Amino acid sequence: MDKKELRAHIKALKKQHTKEQLLEQSESIMAQLERHPDFVKAHKVMLYSALPDEVQTQAFLKKWHLKKQIILPTVVGDDIIPVEYGKDTAFAVGDFNILEPQNEPYRGDFDLIVVPGVAFDHNGNRLGRGRGYYDRFLSQHLGVKRIGICFDFQLVDEVPAEPFDVKMDEVLSV
Repeated sequence: MDKKELRAHIKALKKQHTKEQLLEQSESIMAQLERHPDFVKAHKVMLYSALPDEVQTQAFLKKWHLKKQIILPTVVGDDIIPVEYGKDTAFAVGDFNILEPQNEPYRGDFDLIVVPGVAFDHNGNRLGRGRGYYDRFLSQHLGVKRIGICFDFQLVDEVPAEPFDVKMDEVLSV
Protein backbone atom coordinates (compact mmCIF):
# COMPACT_ATOMS: atom_id res chain seq x y z
CA MET A 1 0.00 0.00 0.00
CA ASP A 2 1.30 3.47 -0.78
CA LYS A 3 0.86 6.37 1.65
CA LYS A 4 -2.36 7.64 0.08
CA GLU A 5 -3.95 4.16 0.14
CA LEU A 6 -2.85 3.59 3.73
CA ARG A 7 -4.38 6.90 4.83
CA ALA A 8 -7.68 5.93 3.17
CA HIS A 9 -7.53 2.44 4.72
CA ILE A 10 -7.01 3.83 8.24
CA LYS A 11 -9.78 6.39 7.72
CA ALA A 12 -12.18 3.57 6.80
CA LEU A 13 -11.12 1.57 9.87
CA LYS A 14 -11.75 4.56 12.16
CA LYS A 15 -15.31 4.78 10.87
CA GLN A 16 -15.90 1.24 12.15
CA HIS A 17 -15.39 2.43 15.74
CA THR A 18 -17.71 4.53 17.87
CA LYS A 19 -16.53 7.68 19.60
CA GLU A 20 -16.92 5.81 22.89
CA GLN A 21 -14.67 2.95 21.71
CA LEU A 22 -11.99 5.40 20.57
CA LEU A 23 -12.21 7.32 23.84
CA GLU A 24 -11.85 4.06 25.80
CA GLN A 25 -8.77 3.14 23.75
CA SER A 26 -7.42 6.66 24.24
CA GLU A 27 -7.72 6.32 28.01
CA SER A 28 -5.86 2.98 27.94
CA ILE A 29 -3.09 4.36 25.73
CA MET A 30 -2.65 7.45 27.89
CA ALA A 31 -2.56 5.25 31.02
CA GLN A 32 0.28 3.30 29.36
CA LEU A 33 2.11 6.53 28.67
CA GLU A 34 1.60 7.69 32.24
CA ARG A 35 3.34 4.53 33.52
CA HIS A 36 6.08 4.56 30.88
CA PRO A 37 9.54 4.98 32.45
CA ASP A 38 10.49 7.73 29.99
CA PHE A 39 7.38 9.74 30.87
CA VAL A 40 7.83 9.15 34.60
CA LYS A 41 11.39 10.53 34.57
CA ALA A 42 10.68 13.33 32.05
CA HIS A 43 10.32 16.92 33.23
CA LYS A 44 9.75 18.59 29.84
CA VAL A 45 7.27 16.72 27.65
CA MET A 46 5.95 17.72 24.26
CA LEU A 47 2.46 16.32 23.72
CA TYR A 48 -0.29 17.44 21.35
CA SER A 49 -3.82 18.74 21.42
CA ALA A 50 -5.78 16.00 19.67
CA LEU A 51 -7.97 16.20 16.60
CA PRO A 52 -11.28 14.34 17.01
CA ASP A 53 -9.93 11.25 15.18
CA GLU A 54 -6.65 11.00 17.15
CA VAL A 55 -5.78 9.45 20.51
CA GLN A 56 -7.40 11.93 22.88
CA THR A 57 -5.03 13.85 25.15
CA GLN A 58 -7.19 16.56 26.78
CA ALA A 59 -7.80 14.84 30.13
CA PHE A 60 -4.14 13.81 30.27
CA LEU A 61 -2.99 17.36 29.56
CA LYS A 62 -5.22 18.77 32.29
CA LYS A 63 -3.95 16.18 34.75
CA TRP A 64 -0.25 16.70 34.07
CA HIS A 65 0.28 20.34 33.05
CA LEU A 66 0.82 21.46 36.64
CA LYS A 67 3.12 18.51 37.47
CA LYS A 68 5.42 18.57 34.43
CA GLN A 69 6.42 21.18 31.91
CA ILE A 70 4.07 20.43 29.01
CA ILE A 71 4.78 21.85 25.57
CA LEU A 72 2.25 21.73 22.73
CA PRO A 73 2.74 22.25 19.01
CA THR A 74 1.26 25.16 17.15
CA VAL A 75 1.41 25.44 13.37
CA VAL A 76 2.79 28.61 11.83
CA GLY A 77 3.15 28.46 8.06
CA ASP A 78 4.86 25.14 7.32
CA ASP A 79 6.40 24.71 10.76
CA ILE A 80 5.57 23.43 14.20
CA ILE A 81 6.30 26.05 16.82
CA PRO A 82 6.35 24.62 20.36
CA VAL A 83 4.46 26.58 23.03
CA GLU A 84 4.37 25.89 26.76
CA TYR A 85 1.03 24.95 28.30
CA GLY A 86 0.75 26.80 31.61
CA LYS A 87 -1.99 27.10 34.20
CA ASP A 88 -3.32 30.32 32.65
CA THR A 89 -2.82 29.40 29.00
CA ALA A 90 -5.58 30.51 26.66
CA PHE A 91 -6.35 28.38 23.61
CA ALA A 92 -7.54 29.33 20.13
CA VAL A 93 -8.54 27.22 17.17
CA GLY A 94 -5.56 26.96 14.79
CA ASP A 95 -5.26 26.34 11.07
CA PHE A 96 -6.43 22.72 11.24
CA ASN A 97 -9.21 23.18 13.82
CA ILE A 98 -6.76 22.14 16.54
CA LEU A 99 -6.87 23.94 19.87
CA GLU A 100 -3.49 25.65 20.10
CA PRO A 101 -2.02 27.38 23.16
CA GLN A 102 -1.57 31.12 22.88
CA ASN A 103 1.80 31.75 24.53
CA GLU A 104 5.27 32.80 23.47
CA PRO A 105 7.25 30.12 21.60
CA TYR A 106 9.08 27.66 23.84
CA ARG A 107 12.81 27.72 23.16
CA GLY A 108 14.05 25.11 25.64
CA ASP A 109 14.83 21.44 25.27
CA PHE A 110 12.64 18.35 25.67
CA ASP A 111 12.97 15.12 27.62
CA LEU A 112 10.25 13.34 25.62
CA ILE A 113 8.19 14.04 22.51
CA VAL A 114 4.85 12.22 22.13
CA VAL A 115 3.71 12.12 18.51
CA PRO A 116 0.35 11.40 16.86
CA GLY A 117 0.10 9.78 13.45
CA VAL A 118 -2.22 8.24 10.91
CA ALA A 119 -0.35 4.92 11.09
CA PHE A 120 2.78 3.42 12.61
CA ASP A 121 4.64 0.14 12.14
CA HIS A 122 6.68 -1.98 14.54
CA ASN A 123 9.93 -0.53 13.16
CA GLY A 124 8.95 2.96 14.32
CA ASN A 125 7.98 4.28 10.91
CA ARG A 126 5.20 6.86 11.04
CA LEU A 127 2.67 8.03 8.49
CA GLY A 128 1.41 11.54 9.13
CA ARG A 129 -1.21 13.58 7.35
CA GLY A 130 1.13 14.36 4.49
CA ARG A 131 2.40 17.86 5.10
CA GLY A 132 5.69 16.93 6.84
CA TYR A 133 5.23 19.17 9.90
CA TYR A 134 6.35 16.58 12.43
CA ASP A 135 9.19 15.23 10.28
CA ARG A 136 10.66 18.73 9.92
CA PHE A 137 10.25 19.41 13.63
CA LEU A 138 11.56 16.04 14.82
CA SER A 139 14.59 16.24 12.53
CA GLN A 140 15.72 19.17 14.69
CA HIS A 141 15.37 17.08 17.88
CA LEU A 142 16.84 13.70 16.96
CA GLY A 143 18.46 13.25 20.36
CA VAL A 144 15.11 13.34 22.17
CA LYS A 145 13.12 10.15 22.88
CA ARG A 146 10.15 9.96 20.49
CA ILE A 147 7.06 7.92 21.34
CA GLY A 148 4.24 7.53 18.84
CA ILE A 149 0.76 6.80 20.15
CA CYS A 150 -2.08 5.27 18.16
CA PHE A 151 -5.21 3.15 18.19
CA ASP A 152 -4.72 -0.59 17.69
CA PHE A 153 -5.86 -0.52 14.04
CA GLN A 154 -3.31 2.20 13.27
CA LEU A 155 -0.40 -0.12 14.08
CA VAL A 156 0.25 -1.87 10.77
CA ASP A 157 2.83 -4.28 9.35
CA GLU A 158 4.55 -1.70 7.19
CA VAL A 159 4.42 2.05 6.71
CA PRO A 160 6.03 3.26 3.47
CA ALA A 161 9.03 5.33 4.56
CA GLU A 162 11.17 7.89 2.81
CA PRO A 163 14.66 9.09 3.79
CA PHE A 164 13.32 12.31 5.37
CA ASP A 165 10.74 10.49 7.55
CA VAL A 166 11.77 10.49 11.21
CA LYS A 167 11.24 7.19 13.02
CA MET A 168 9.76 6.79 16.46
CA ASP A 169 11.87 5.17 19.16
CA GLU A 170 8.76 3.38 20.36
CA VAL A 171 5.03 3.13 19.61
CA LEU A 172 2.33 2.71 22.26
CA SER A 173 -1.03 1.22 21.35
CA VAL A 174 -3.63 -1.16 22.80
